[in-house]
Amino acid sequence: MSHEDNLIERLSAAGTRDRAFRDLVITYQERLYWHIRKFVFDHEDANDILQNTLIKAYRGLDGFKGDAKLYTWLYRIASNESITFVNKAKRISSGSLDAADQLEADTFFDGDMAQITLQKALARLPEKQRLVFNMKYYEDLSYQEISDILETSVGGLKASFHHAVKKIEAYFKNVQV
Repeated sequence: MSHEDNLIERLSAAGTRDRAFRDLVITYQERLYWHIRKFVFDHEDANDILQNTLIKAYRGLDGFKGDAKLYTWLYRIASNESITFVNKAKRISSGSLDAADQLEADTFFDGDMAQITLQKALARLPEKQRLVFNMKYYEDLSYQEISDILETSVGGLKASFHHAVKKIEAYFKNVQV
């Protein structure tokens, strides 16, 4: 029995659920944090979204059927929570916050100017393209894994990634790094 199968089995049983969920958090929280962080650029916001993701996951355990991998299910929740947060932030700020300015001021970010420029380019992408780019480029997920997480066709994901790369390349050509 794999670690994930064992974890799913323990999550399904009332007597072992809480301990199994702590194990789930230990196993996946860092990957989820960095997945979320690519959306929001701010450490505190990423932590808040991570907490919301984990709360939703815990509340949704009874609905988890095991037909997807745990990380696929968790990434789907984290992606949806991130998109909801970004949309809400856009409505509140009406675009007044610059993602790169937030990054430069963030003590948890230690990237160079090229990384900041990349983040500026990513911040200008439509949400789906940014999400697909992050999952493919940073997290090295296969198109099939991304398809499972986002419930989108592989062909559509390939097109989104291609468009994202072209827009990022165009941004870099217009900016001095």
